[in-house]
Amino acid sequence: MSRKANPEKAERTELELALRQCKRGFISVGVFSLFINLLMLVPAIYMLQVYDRALGSRSEDTLIMLTLVVVGLFITLALLQMVRSAILVRIGNNIDRDVGDKIFSAMFKQAIDKPGGQGAQPLTDLTTLRQYLTGQGPIAFFDGPWLPIFIAILFVFHPWFGVFSIIAALILIALAFANEKLTGSMLASAGKASIQSTQYAGSCLRNAEVVHAMGMENNLKKRWATRHLDFLLNQGTASDRAGIISNASKTLRMMFQSLMLGLGAYLAIEQEISSGMVIAGSILMGRALAPVDLMIGSWKGFSSARSAYERLQELFRTYHSDQQPMPLPAPEGALKVESLVVVPPGAQAPALRGVGFELVKGDMLAIVGPSAAGKSSLARALLGVWPVANGSVRLDGADVHQWDKGQLGPHVGYLPQDIELFEGTISENICRFGELDPQKVVAAARLAGVHELILRLPNGYDTPIAVVGGVLSGGQRQRVGLARAVYGNPSLIVLDEPNSNLDDQGEQALLNALEQLKAKGITVILITHRKPILRLVDKMLVLADGQVVGFGQRDDVMRALQEGQIAIGQGSKGRGSKSNKEGEA
Repeated sequence: MSRKANPEKAERTELELALRQCKRGFISVGVFSLFINLLMLVPAIYMLQVYDRALGSRSEDTLIMLTLVVVGLFITLALLQMVRSAILVRIGNNIDRDVGDKIFSAMFKQAIDKPGGQGAQPLTDLTTLRQYLTGQGPIAFFDGPWLPIFIAILFVFHPWFGVFSIIAALILIALAFANEKLTGSMLASAGKASIQSTQYAGSCLRNAEVVHAMGMENNLKKRWATRHLDFLLNQGTASDRAGIISNASKTLRMMFQSLMLGLGAYLAIEQEISSGMVIAGSILMGRALAPVDLMIGSWKGFSSARSAYERLQELFRTYHSDQQPMPLPAPEGALKVESLVVVPPGAQAPALRGVGFELVKGDMLAIVGPSAAGKSSLARALLGVWPVANGSVRLDGADVHQWDKGQLGPHVGYLPQDIELFEGTISENICRFGELDPQKVVAAARLAGVHELILRLPNGYDTPIAVVGGVLSGGQRQRVGLARAVYGNPSLIVLDEPNSNLDDQGEQALLNALEQLKAKGITVILITHRKPILRLVDKMLVLADGQVVGFGQRDDVMRALQEGQIAIGQGSKGRGSKSNKEGEA
């Protein structure tokens, strides 16, 4: 379900728009940085006045007044720095709020388009970006432009001060570029390896029972260790190089400040500057070089934030937010499939080719066929979960992909083969985590024949369930999933092997539920081979090799199967059957 952005949207993604909305915040940070850096001149000016005025005149009153003024200015500096940091924190939080829900939606589109992709990594990337914006890294970029101004003031003190500070700044800037060249690619590779190893570990944990039962832990641990070792090697090498450069930068900055004192002392001896300028010059150069040193020290965080930003940008470019379509009337359940071709996400060959059939409101259709015939692929395509390469699926005349899923969802029920319940109570799962209506929840549970079972649980409908395992067995989870599928009396219900985990009692409850759905005129599509269920359906569709080899009234299709007119497994050779012709007509 790859959603390619149009050229206009490709220019600015949701993340870029969120950053642009924070433009005033960044301007405010720049303004505060202006006053903060002006106040950074206070220590140098204070030392200049102390040495040249207070000591020269030996006036205690002058020293006291200067000190009081400096204390007040330092308090102002501290307040400005706190406000600047608070603004950066709010910028990060605003970006998180603006794009968090969009990232959540894009993750689901990506999960459908690329199963087993990055999982929840985009949310981690958003956290990485927010943490960087609220840290010291951005401050270096706001203070960096003041480097030429401090150097210009040093030139005012003495030309040699300016020349020496330029040489020192160029050396540290060269170290910053070297840091990027030596660590940038390695940190990016380490980030990718970390994501891969984390995802692999997560997939192993999701199947912990199988791993434990079959003694697969050591083998899987070796495969994880291989991925993790790649991350450690790149991360370790990059950290070593960054540590060398960072320590060299700090050492050089301290050395340059000391050498500045030596240069100032020489110029003072030659009576070219005053003694106060010696100290003031050293302080000014230290302040001028501080942003470069901070930039080198925070480069690892910057590289991580940059990689996270690029991944989020790619996510938004591929899975941009859809425009909300005009609301359509509630569907009644009429379904029409025309020349449907479906290629599963990540695959090359189509799973379905030229599938076509039509159902009226209230029809109950059974889809049958051998394994890998495309039955589950058809179910996903009918619900708009998988994209179609060609053809269309129309619900009440509207293409299912034109429906807003938030509007269509309440009118559709789906029970997949792999039952997925979410962390929460049974009642919350049945009502799909929407507004809890006890009457509708109980009605759905009764229809699914699971009401009595739920009442026997420790806390009834308020019984908490885990994502995997927990207090419910496989059959119980399937029956709760059925209650979720029929909640709210949807117009279209698709059940993929709904009795795969059911015992006799559960299967009888399923048959009763299907009879009630049929009586209510709800369109139901079943993927099943169980004869008791086939007796309830109105129509049958036979799939083989991704093609329809039979479709029509149940009795006609059953007779064609028994007489050999429909040859399952021979693909399109069976398309000349009487029942298939009837369906195509």
